Amino acid sequence: MTTRNFRDLIAWQKAMDLVEEVYVASSRFPRDELYGLTSQLRRAAISIPCNIAEGQGRRTSGEFVHFLSVAHGSLREVETQILIAERLKYVSAERTEHFIALTAEIGRLLSGLSSSLRARETGRSV
Repeated sequence: MTTRNFRDLIAWQKAMDLVEEVYVASSRFPRDELYGLTSQLRRAAISIPCNIAEGQGRRTSGEFVHFLSVAHGSLREVETQILIAERLKYVSAERTEHFIALTAEIGRLLSGLSSSLRARETGRSV
């Protein structure tokens, strides 16, 4: 992989966009959710770019793939929490659709990056 810095990764850039959007959306949640859904959603969102960055900083492709897997799990957590927020009427259906589209895009980027790293590790081309 020719990436020298995690900030060059589109998956990381999109994950950072997701964090920003989660913070904006969750700032409108009821105050009594501050230590509940708001906190959970924000921590899960932050976990995604952080795990991408940490994985890119590891010594082996296998370690990077592991951290991408953790990021993917956090991505699904965010998606679920957004769906919960919609059910509770904290976010609109339209906003939820936007979030689901963004999480799907990030998921595809994470999967592609993982596949590329695994292929490189085994000497195959993707």
